[in-house]
Amino acid sequence: MIITISGAPGTGTSTLARSLAAELGLRWVNSGDLFRKIASERNLSVKDMNRLAEKGPEIDYLIDDAQKTLAKDGSGIFEGRLSGHLLSADLKVLLKTDLRTRAERISKRESKLLEDAMQETRIREESEARRYKMYYNIDINDFSDYDLVVDTGRFNEAGTLAVVLAAVRACQ
Repeated sequence: MIITISGAPGTGTSTLARSLAAELGLRWVNSGDLFRKIASERNLSVKDMNRLAEKGPEIDYLIDDAQKTLAKDGSGIFEGRLSGHLLSADLKVLLKTDLRTRAERISKRESKLLEDAMQETRIREESEARRYKMYYNIDINDFSDYDLVVDTGRFNEAGTLAVVLAAVRACQ
């Protein structure tokens, strides 16, 4: 079974993907980890890596190709902003919630001031939206490719997992 988990920074994609992978005994492939790994190898911050990625599609394509290759065996939890658009999957999940809630989570996770997290998140999302439109003609605000959209501001972690597990079981 292939399940994609997508969502903006701070929506809880990693938390859900980690829990779902453990619950279902599937591997977890995180495109954000791939992106951060490339940034680290190039001694770049995520912000600088986003700027570099805006100059050409090579970095995004590297991440996409890695996901597609890993998906060929037919199973796993694939977490990434574009995973739901790029991979054939049994279930495509999108997590969403408001910017302030997401920034609060990021601020706590990364020990940042809330205002800094909000500004950085806004800039990052604008960068990604431009890239995705330019390289893939994908409108990141179009949710029509997803089977399930969950507002993680309405549910805690256990509730979000329960909703998604119910959807997984309904697909089997």
